[in-house]
Amino acid sequence: MVGLTNHGKLGIIVLRSCSKLGDMVENRIKQLRGEENTDVKYIIPIEEVRFSNGEGKIKILDSVRGKDIFILVDVGNYSCTYKMFGSENRMGPDEHYQDVKRCLSAIGGKANRITVIMPLLYSSRQHKRKGRESLDCAVALEELENLGVDAIISFDVHDPTIHNAIPNSSFENIFPTYSLLKNFINKEGDDIFKDNMTVISPDTGAMDRAIYYANVLGLDVGMFYKRRDHTRIVNGKNPIVQHEYIGGSLEGKRVLIIDDMIASGESVIDIINELSKKKVSDIYVIATFAFFTEGAEKFDKLYEEGKLKKLYSTNLSYIPDEIKNRPWFVETDLSKFIAKIVNTLSKDESISPLLDCTSRIKKLLKQNNQNT
Repeated sequence: MVGLTNHGKLGIIVLRSCSKLGDMVENRIKQLRGEENTDVKYIIPIEEVRFSNGEGKIKILDSVRGKDIFILVDVGNYSCTYKMFGSENRMGPDEHYQDVKRCLSAIGGKANRITVIMPLLYSSRQHKRKGRESLDCAVALEELENLGVDAIISFDVHDPTIHNAIPNSSFENIFPTYSLLKNFINKEGDDIFKDNMTVISPDTGAMDRAIYYANVLGLDVGMFYKRRDHTRIVNGKNPIVQHEYIGGSLEGKRVLIIDDMIASGESVIDIINELSKKKVSDIYVIATFAFFTEGAEKFDKLYEEGKLKKLYSTNLSYIPDEIKNRPWFVETDLSKFIAKIVNTLSKDESISPLLDCTSRIKKLLKQNNQNT
């Protein structure tokens, strides 16, 4: 029987926030199972309803009884809208997260196993408490656990220790490092690392990530230290006063800035400007998530001034086409990777080989060296 395991037949519930990626994942799964030319469907149709007062509900239009259910959601998709009292409203992370809970309520305990795939973890930057603050991410994880979720899969979580909120549940923090580097090498050429390139961490928090890239690629590493004004709060955070570089000389070198996410881009923009003063040759950026919450015009300017060469990100969270079409932006498709994870888990097999970035990157570099 197609897709049948100890946990039942595979079923995927794709919320509209993730519809494009969900369709791609389903097609990839069918390819992996040799079902491209069949009528097999894994996506379970749902109806997402919004009432005129802003309330909503989700109705599942097919049976989920005894199935191995994967719920796919993008809490960062601000393109989704609904009407409330006659006005058009954008859906924020809170509303996308609420739709996940509506799905779980609609399933009603009938599924055999439930896995939530939330590439951008809800409230991941509200992961620790300072004074009388809410602890949104931890509370959300506990809620999902209590609502019957067996496993949560997320990507490049801002603070991986948030898993401690649900120590008895499966929580996979997956890094798209291999996919990003493979795309980077394919686009820029494998000689890109041979010409005095240095990996840069934009702050102390991203240093472990930068060190990993530097070690696996055999490159030098540097870091910027953010000096913040802790007497003021602007847009929910202490404003950055100055970026101070810690590392060796960068003159004439290519630079690769590594980060988990670009929100407003203010920090990365400041660092690119600082690096340009140090007479670097080319500047590249790799970030798992790119939101451009204050627009991409400043990145356009950096590109026009020759300060930014390329910015690589993923399709794990919504990015408008107008940004995807920028000459400096390169998108990395993760649908095949997610499909492999879903397909493997649905067969009750280990995904450890898929998560071993180091071995896969070294193999990739070895293959490229043999081809040159």
